Amino acid sequence: MTEHQDETRAAYDGVVDLYASMFADGLETRPFARNMIATFAELVRGAGNPRVADVGCGPGHVTAMLHDQGLDAFGLDLSPGMVDHARRAHPALRFDEARMEALPIQDGALGGVLAHYSMIHTPPGELPALLAEQVRVLAPGGLLLVSFFATDGPEPVRFDHKVTPAYSWPVDRFAELLAAAGLAPFARLVHDPASERGFLDAHVLARRP
Repeated sequence: MTEHQDETRAAYDGVVDLYASMFADGLETRPFARNMIATFAELVRGAGNPRVADVGCGPGHVTAMLHDQGLDAFGLDLSPGMVDHARRAHPALRFDEARMEALPIQDGALGGVLAHYSMIHTPPGELPALLAEQVRVLAPGGLLLVSFFATDGPEPVRFDHKVTPAYSWPVDRFAELLAAAGLAPFARLVHDPASERGFLDAHVLARRP
C-alpha cells in the first residue's frame, strides 16, 4: 500500500488550505450525508460506547460534527498537513497522523468508525485489508459508516479525482466486501448529488456482530 498512500499524502498536503475552504462547511448543503452521519451518531450513542474514530478526517469538520452530537470523537488522517489544520481549527479535539490500514487503536476499543469518502483512493485489491483493520478496532456491536462514490456498473471505476486518482464502487459489491470483512451491512442510502462527475453518492451502515 505504501506507494499509492505516499502519493495520496503528498497530494493532500499540497491542497490543505484550498480543500478546507471548499469542504469545511460542505455538510451544510448536503442533507443526505449530514443525516446519515446524525443517524450513525444516534445509533452509536444508543449502543453505549461513544468512542469514535473519524478515519481520513481531513480538516476535521466531520470530527467536530460527531463531537457536537455527543460522541467522544477523534480524527486520524494520512496527511500531516491536514492533521495540523484540523488541530488549529478544532483545538479542543484530538487529531493524529495515521494510515487507515494500521490504526493506532487497541482491538475492540471503539463504538464507531466513520470513513467519510476516505476510502475512495484505495485500489480495489487493497480495500479488503483496509476494511479488516476497521473491523479490528470496533467493539462487538460497533458501527461503521462508510461514504463513497457509487456507480451503476458491475465493476469499480477509476477516475481522476481533483486531488488524486480515486474509485467509484457498485454498492452491492462494496456491501459484499463489508460482509466478507466480518461486518453486517444493515442500511444504505444512494442518491444523485447533482454532480458533474456523473457518479452517485453512497452511504452504507454496517455493524460488527
